[in-house]
Amino acid sequence: MLKKTLSLALLVTTLIACNEKGSSKITEQDMKSVEAEKALAGKFPKIELDKLEHDFGTINEGDVVDVEFIVKNVGEADLIIADAKGSCGCTVPEPPKEPIAPGQSAPIKVSFNSNGKPGQQSKTVTLTTNTEMGNEVFNIKANVTPKSK
Repeated sequence: MLKKTLSLALLVTTLIACNEKGSSKITEQDMKSVEAEKALAGKFPKIELDKLEHDFGTINEGDVVDVEFIVKNVGEADLIIADAKGSCGCTVPEPPKEPIAPGQSAPIKVSFNSNGKPGQQSKTVTLTTNTEMGNEVFNIKANVTPKSK
């Protein structure tokens, strides 16, 4: 029992001694870094779209139609659109390449190719962003009149 107690005491003493040798004091620079990180925490860009859906109405099969959605950054940091994808190859979004500063707006052009898509169509566009949610979704739709045979 005495042997176990002495071993435990030696282990605790060694750990305390190692910890004191390896510890370092927090510098003023460390504190400034922590404060800067805290100031940035919770500050995200936020997207506000001029509309969440666009209806092209009735179009003819084979028509390629375009629309612009206006995206505004109403957040507190630059908005970066890392990627934009349509729900199928017939829907092609063209997002801005540059960051959108807080309070600024930019267009996102979306093209829809109705070739081979007769009937009622509803497609989504998904933006991958640096917003708190990480992505944003909006829609386009059209009623496509089939080609005459």
